[in-house]
Amino acid sequence: MSVPDDSEATAAVPLLAPVDGVPPVLDTAAEIAAAARSIAAGSGPLAVDAERASGFRYSSRAYLIQLRRAGSGTFLIDPIPVDQDLEPLAAAVNDLEWVLHSADQDLPGLAELGLYPARLFDTELGGRLAGFERVGLAAMVERLLGRELRKGHGAADWSTRPLPDEWLNYAALDVELLLELRDAVAVELDEQGKTGWAAQEFEHVRTAEPAPPKADRWRRTSGIHTLRRTRQLAIVRELWTTRDKLARLRDVAPARILPDSAIIAAAANEPKTIAQLRALPIFGGPRQRRYSREWLGAVERARALPDSELPPLAQPFDGPPPVNRWERRDPAAAARLQRARAAMTDLSGEVSIPVENLLTPDLLRRMCWDGLPRTAANGDGAAVIDDYLSAGGARPWQRELTVPRLATALFTPAQQT
Repeated sequence: MSVPDDSEATAAVPLLAPVDGVPPVLDTAAEIAAAARSIAAGSGPLAVDAERASGFRYSSRAYLIQLRRAGSGTFLIDPIPVDQDLEPLAAAVNDLEWVLHSADQDLPGLAELGLYPARLFDTELGGRLAGFERVGLAAMVERLLGRELRKGHGAADWSTRPLPDEWLNYAALDVELLLELRDAVAVELDEQGKTGWAAQEFEHVRTAEPAPPKADRWRRTSGIHTLRRTRQLAIVRELWTTRDKLARLRDVAPARILPDSAIIAAAANEPKTIAQLRALPIFGGPRQRRYSREWLGAVERARALPDSELPPLAQPFDGPPPVNRWERRDPAAAARLQRARAAMTDLSGEVSIPVENLLTPDLLRRMCWDGLPRTAANGDGAAVIDDYLSAGGARPWQRELTVPRLATALFTPAQQT
């Protein structure tokens, strides 16, 4: 299966501003209702993008929505003043096919506003399935459409008001060519015989349930590996929880309330007074001093815990242990994983799809750790694998490709049928 080489692209033509100019930001119910009527009168799919304020705000809400449809043009919508008045917009767009780039990033925030696509085309995911090495929006626009998108404000604080003109220009450009890109990606997928595979993946993204909060998120605190005592971990946990509550209340990114490095410093030094706390890095700053009692209270709560309530040094595993421990704990499982990974690498090269898109690495690890060969004593190895992958959420196209390879890699010939 041939895949176009990224190096074949000719010099791209810069796209510095939308062809029709930067549209005004719509922030009243009347303006958005008018936009909804215009969108409803258009034709074809709807290009959609949303800008968040990751790194600045606690929430993942959309602070700007960009929409574009043939026959309607581009619309920039500020949902913050009117998030309870978007019903006309939802009525106009929720029955359409949406085109997004990396849809899983924006769909949750849009769903909070009552906006849901009836169908989905994800150009970033389509690029992965088409075997493109570079799947960023700018890279794919340059490769497939010969235009240059100059990025630069994606990580900005989009909760800023008013939004600078330069940012609005950037936001409008994000959907300027998205519909054309969708058509070009669709052609690539069709030529490679992957249209059906892509449709299954797009529907999986569209209908995915929100991921449940991960347990013990405090253990992701940067630098926690330097701590060696369970009491110190308890301090990290209490400070992290206190910071999270303050961040949620103020809708500020947790790291802007208190950086991880300060939490680790407090856990390592275990201050007993406000003066000792403020002597530590960061805690003496003007923004942190106002919460000194909260921070010290968190340390004191951790210090007062009985030993039986201290967190263990090692994080409890929900599933297989780290792969680097398999050889010692279960050599047979380690061998299974090695063979399975080799089979997936070979298949990835043959169909020009990244290994992680063939099967999620976690699902492959869990299957190998669970020891499927021991459950396939009656010559039904392929069926056992198929059932396992199906229960783990693998789509039909993934199972069709991977089950025969995994059966060959993991089972004896008699067990593969």
